[in-house]
Amino acid sequence: MLPVVAIVGRPNVGKSTLFNRLTRSRQALVDDQPGVTRDRHYGIARDGDFEILVIDTGGFEPNPEDPLFLTVRQQAEAAISEADLILFVVDQQAGRTPTDDETAGVLRKAASKNEKNPPVLLVVNKCDNDAAEINAADFWGLGIESMLCISAEHGRGSSDLWGLIAENLANSSASTEEESEEPNEIRVAVLGRPNIGKSTLVNRLIGEDRHVVHDAPGTTMDSIDSVVEIGGQQYRFIDTAGIRRRSKIDTRLEVFAATRAIRCIERCHIILLVVDATEPIAHQDARLAALIEDRGRGVLILFNKWDRVSPDPERNVRVVDDERDQRLPHLKWARALYISALTGKGCGLILDEIQRIYGEFDKRIKTSELNNFLEAAIDAYSVPQKNNRPVKLNYMTQTRVRPPSFVVWANSPDGVPTSYKRYLENKLRDAYGFGGTPIRISIRQKRRPGEGKRS
Repeated sequence: MLPVVAIVGRPNVGKSTLFNRLTRSRQALVDDQPGVTRDRHYGIARDGDFEILVIDTGGFEPNPEDPLFLTVRQQAEAAISEADLILFVVDQQAGRTPTDDETAGVLRKAASKNEKNPPVLLVVNKCDNDAAEINAADFWGLGIESMLCISAEHGRGSSDLWGLIAENLANSSASTEEESEEPNEIRVAVLGRPNIGKSTLVNRLIGEDRHVVHDAPGTTMDSIDSVVEIGGQQYRFIDTAGIRRRSKIDTRLEVFAATRAIRCIERCHIILLVVDATEPIAHQDARLAALIEDRGRGVLILFNKWDRVSPDPERNVRVVDDERDQRLPHLKWARALYISALTGKGCGLILDEIQRIYGEFDKRIKTSELNNFLEAAIDAYSVPQKNNRPVKLNYMTQTRVRPPSFVVWANSPDGVPTSYKRYLENKLRDAYGFGGTPIRISIRQKRRPGEGKRS
């Protein structure tokens, strides 16, 4: 699973700017006014092949009097309890404050309650030059062993920060955790919003009531594994907590649940994305779909509660399919079933679909076939020229499975537009299927004669 890194600090020290810098996004709102971030932001951060799950928290107040800041502190403590590493961010320009000292003490206490005992890295932000780094020496008095000066806004010290993150996580439980699953089992996570019928569905699939079912949202607060063997195939079903919009997450337990549900995607092959068929596809459904696609997992969309939809003449398969095309465009390749976990309608098809999707997820195509495919694709539609010069695609190979990933070698990789990669993906699906699984296609520079050889 991805290691979790929590960004903590008092208000207006640049936590959200650092989050955006690490995740290379603008997910977190940035403003000079303190207290803009009140909910957590989750994001995947990458440095080469190294990936982490980053949590941006609201401004940490050691002794909050305002109920709002009390809630923010509780959410920050929840993130700390989930973390494998804590980035304690302070502001060099404001200097060391009494709040920083109090926060450092609270962090040590909170981190000690975490069974992983995560290391704390002091990040002195807004160090835009060497003189600022000299002025930051006073922060050593906070008693944090590891300290680094950076400028999150301008990127100064970013590579050093990545190095320290990797070093601190090298011996953490997140890096050394061993997979307990059998190599031949299919791991399936059930994701969706609260009270959508996930536990009912898992009970239906495994044939017994192992998971608590109740009408109250949030009954399942942690990821629960159920291992069963059906028809000679071993499955591990993971019933995850319902993931609400961040603005709706208002308790410590639900913060834990959301983080663990996101992390469980990492150890699964197939995701059953459960959607409420009785209402329009929600924004949170779309966010979950985007996260699943980004992590490269096979997907089966289950429109649940279909027994309640059937009597409604205004809502049918065509209407729901149109909604899906509009709200989940990034999962157009995903398969879908219309089911009722409560009555069992359509549930008998799910295991067959899981096996079919897993076969596509694990499919490998011979290089000779791929090069014949590439030649035919180019003959049908050639690559647009770049600066009036032809862009040549030389050959193609598959580099991995789960998900199927391909590399096309070209004389000018940056001359291949995104639209042409989409064309190749569509042609691959037409030729080889890959239904229910994402496809990764990268374009690389063809090695010129003599490159890589000693002179």
